Order: sequence, then structure tokens, then C-alpha cells
Amino acid sequence: MSEDVSRAATFYTEIGGHETIARVVEVFYDGVAHDPVLRPLYPDEDLGPAAARLTMFLVQYWGGPTTYSTQRGHPRLRIRHAPFAVTPEARDRWLAHFRAGLDAVELTPEQDAEFWTYIQHAANFLVNSA
Repeated sequence: MSEDVSRAATFYTEIGGHETIARVVEVFYDGVAHDPVLRPLYPDEDLGPAAARLTMFLVQYWGGPTTYSTQRGHPRLRIRHAPFAVTPEARDRWLAHFRAGLDAVELTPEQDAEFWTYIQHAANFLVNSA
């Protein structure tokens, strides 16, 4: 099977590719920018670089181009987030903003459920403080 044929069958392509993921991330970071619990976890004044990294990560995770790994190496999510106190409250607020991002795009119920299940797992995995 050629790479083009296998890539065409990915979840990334199925949900609308980069455009869909970028929209989810855009809405997510719009919420984070005004969230008093989450905003301090993003030390850069401009959230643009964080949004670009999350977009690249999700694109790669769901079967799109591997730009994230090419530019940043292995995701190492827990290690990269270790310097920040990710509490259950922060997780819940993060999930609420991500939910808004998913709600902003028109995924099928099955696609939404698959994306949401992964996001919930990832958010729970990153909790590192009480």
C-alpha cells in the first residue's frame, strides 16, 4: 500500500485535516487566554507558539504530517508538562476549553467521541499536582 493511500484513510483526513484541527486549537486557546487558572501555565506572552505546537502535535497524532516530531522530537508529554502544576481543576478547565473547540467544528458524533476520548485520556495523564 502506498503512503498516499494509507494517509487518505487516516482520522486526520476523515475529519477535515489541518483546517479542522487548527480551528479546534484556535477556539481552545481563545478560552485559555482568558482563563485565570490556565493562563499562568503558559509563560509566553503570546500563545501563538503554544497553539502552533498543539496543532502540529494533534495533526501528527491523528495521522497527518509528522512535522511535530521533525521539529521537536518525541512528544514526551509528561516530561514537557512537568514544570507546570497541572491540578485536577486545571485539567477540568483545559477540558472545558477543548470541548468548546470540538463543538466549534462539525464532526460526526463518532468522530467527536473518538477525539474527545483521546483528549480526556491525555488530560488525565498530565495531572501532576493535587
